[in-house]
Amino acid sequence: MYIWLVSPYHTGSHQAWAEGYAHHSRHDVTLLTMAGRFWKWRMQGGAIELAAQARRLLADGPPPDVILATDMLNVPAWLGLLRDVLPARVPVALYMHENQLTYPWRPGEGRDLTYAMLNWLSQLAADRLIFNSRYHHDAWFDELPRLLKHYPDYNHLALVAKVSARSRVLPVGIDALTIQESAVSARTATPPHPAIPSSPHPLILWNQRWEHDKRPDRFFDLLYRLRAEGVPFRLAVAGENFRNVPQEFDEARTRLAAVIEHWGYAETRAGYLRLLAEADLVISTTEHEFFGISVLEAMAAGAFPLLPNRLSYPELIPASQHAWCLYDDEEDLFLKAKDRLQHHDPGRTPPLLRESVVERFDWTAVAAMYDEVLEGMRE
Repeated sequence: MYIWLVSPYHTGSHQAWAEGYAHHSRHDVTLLTMAGRFWKWRMQGGAIELAAQARRLLADGPPPDVILATDMLNVPAWLGLLRDVLPARVPVALYMHENQLTYPWRPGEGRDLTYAMLNWLSQLAADRLIFNSRYHHDAWFDELPRLLKHYPDYNHLALVAKVSARSRVLPVGIDALTIQESAVSARTATPPHPAIPSSPHPLILWNQRWEHDKRPDRFFDLLYRLRAEGVPFRLAVAGENFRNVPQEFDEARTRLAAVIEHWGYAETRAGYLRLLAEADLVISTTEHEFFGISVLEAMAAGAFPLLPNRLSYPELIPASQHAWCLYDDEEDLFLKAKDRLQHHDPGRTPPLLRESVVERFDWTAVAAMYDEVLEGMRE
């Protein structure tokens, strides 16, 4: 098939998902993209630029067999701008990487329901919805009726069940096998890779965004408590960081200076893979997560995960490993982290976890699932 993948906010995990699928799909996937900045403007006005890109493609070639758009596109506006050139028969799938209804806004910002309504209008216009986790799907459709009841009349609540019925849950793919092979190569290199120090202390990794919803305060409070208890460890803090960095990071850089091995965004993919190879323990203390790409990448490299027993995380971990990898509250996290650091080889994820990541989340498997769904839309 000939597929258009429309990605208005093309950066970070949005870009990784789009390019990962395009690379691994058995179909011909053409990307229509815009730079990943000014997210509100992308949702409000990105359809204009992306319609112009579509017109250029249609001027030089055939229409697509299927369109796959992301949640940052105003789908009905985009389709309306193409009504004279794009055949109405072309089916549209909408990929919900995130949403603007249950996504937490930054402290001090009031929620603007305009963007949640844009998500809903796009869902109504799409033939098929794809959510990246069951948690994401359920959270959206649980909150959506409350959004619609906010409005005075003609809210069409009956449409919620109909749209949910045409939804599917498909995970995000990662290059799990490549990450695993890179980690094995780094650990077995002779002489040892210079990025992997000889210190016997285990390395704890933070590889998530530097934002309030990831709750860095909980993460660093855990580390302060472990230090106070005399539990040895090293620390690597990576992940995307933005202009308004939570103050907890500045404080932690000072208080934990003696154990810091890495601080800041890994500027190259090779550098990031070296950090994953070195990590023994990856910990999430987040308040919000629709999927969990960074945790899966660390697990693929061999880090042991300690994750909240909520959000999307139980879906990422085999049920038999929940008791080891998932924690119920901050005290449970502290006890599990202390035990893992003191009484176990803290790294080297058990084979069952590593195999599960590759089998369930490597792009070779995930792209095939997307292909099957999109092929079914032509029938």
